[in-house]
Amino acid sequence: MAEITAALVKELREKTGAGMMDCKKALTENSGDVEASVDWLRQKGLAAAAKKSGRVAAEGLIGVSVGGNSGAMAEVNSETDFVARNDTFQAFVKTVADLALANEGNQDTVIASGFPNESRTVAEQLTHLIATIGENMAIRRMAALKVNQGVVASYVHNPAAPGLGKIGVIVALESAGDTAKLEAFGRQLAMHIAAAAPQSISTDDLDADLVARERQVLVQQARESGRAEEIIEKMVDGRMRKFFEEVVLLSQTWVIDGESKIDKVVANLAKELGTDVKVTGFVRFVLGEGIEKDEGDFAAEVASMAG
Repeated sequence: MAEITAALVKELREKTGAGMMDCKKALTENSGDVEASVDWLRQKGLAAAAKKSGRVAAEGLIGVSVGGNSGAMAEVNSETDFVARNDTFQAFVKTVADLALANEGNQDTVIASGFPNESRTVAEQLTHLIATIGENMAIRRMAALKVNQGVVASYVHNPAAPGLGKIGVIVALESAGDTAKLEAFGRQLAMHIAAAAPQSISTDDLDADLVARERQVLVQQARESGRAEEIIEKMVDGRMRKFFEEVVLLSQTWVIDGESKIDKVVANLAKELGTDVKVTGFVRFVLGEGIEKDEGDFAAEVASMAG
């Protein structure tokens, strides 16, 4: 029997997109014959993933996993919302989110990790899932937060299952205060972040280029009014304050009561707990944001498949 080398396995993987263990098994079953192994994988439905890799995957799920003072999120995309309701896909996303938590959001490490209870890596399990379900899928991104003392709270909007949905938020609160109260507030704050979509915690950490561009636009708009430069400067300062209130978390209006500023809400919590409370980070994922979806003619596609 021919030796099944790593080079043969690599060649077969490149030809078929199938997982490493599936390729090794195919080569073993076919005495190292690569072309026969391609046919074997096709017959088993395991070579389909490669053909599907070019399709746009903009649906799927956000998975959230939290544990005490740390939390993580992962976005796994599929082609259709139908697959996002598949129990196997949901279990995969949940596992990826758990692995993201265990590996501090390091995507390369997660993808190369062994998939629990399988003889495959996460990357190979994804390829296997693509072949099994019949849609292109992708692990798009992940992130993690951790505090030395305090909590990382989470919120998933309209969950498809516990910890799985289309909008996910994790937020980190550094504090020595009561954990239960911090978690309750943290969940409310995560809900606020999901709704209000802040871009930074404070004005100090807001992207400087974004601030400069916004100010330049406002200056040009104000100059069109024909006002004096000193008046224009005051107009722009006022409009920039309004801009910060829209995009900076601590300057936003608390969605829970519609009137308090977030920095005041945090200060009130600290007073209640008798110790400092600091928002040290947040991550907000919206499923498919930034992905260009294929807006092809569906009727024409169906007609071409029929004829």
